[in-house]
Amino acid sequence: MTPSTASQRVKWNEQGLVPAIAQSAQSGKILMVAWMNREALEQTIQTGEAVYWSRSRKKLWHKGESSGHTQKVIELRTDCDFDVILLKVDQAGGIACHTGRESCFFRRNENGDWQDVEPVLKPPEEIYK
Repeated sequence: MTPSTASQRVKWNEQGLVPAIAQSAQSGKILMVAWMNREALEQTIQTGEAVYWSRSRKKLWHKGESSGHTQKVIELRTDCDFDVILLKVDQAGGIACHTGRESCFFRRNENGDWQDVEPVLKPPEEIYK
């Protein structure tokens, strides 16, 4: 795969990764943060669906490959320093988090401790069979 101009301009960290923020194109809500390598960014651009790099599995991860909760990319942006990617997405099924919630940011600090403040929309055991 020949790198696009887009991926050539990104400032990859020492592991060849860049943080990627997925945001709902409709509501503006931050859904999740993941990592991309050059190949993940290229595949995202080519397919129009979010592809990330899984650091724990050490492989490309097409978002929704096992859950069905894919992310259709509406718009792709970078910050002023080219060291963060922002994906504005349509989130299939309305669930971005592996816990079955809309967003991975479902905890809020209350009185010095983290509290779950958003509901589980679908239990994980029903998503990952």
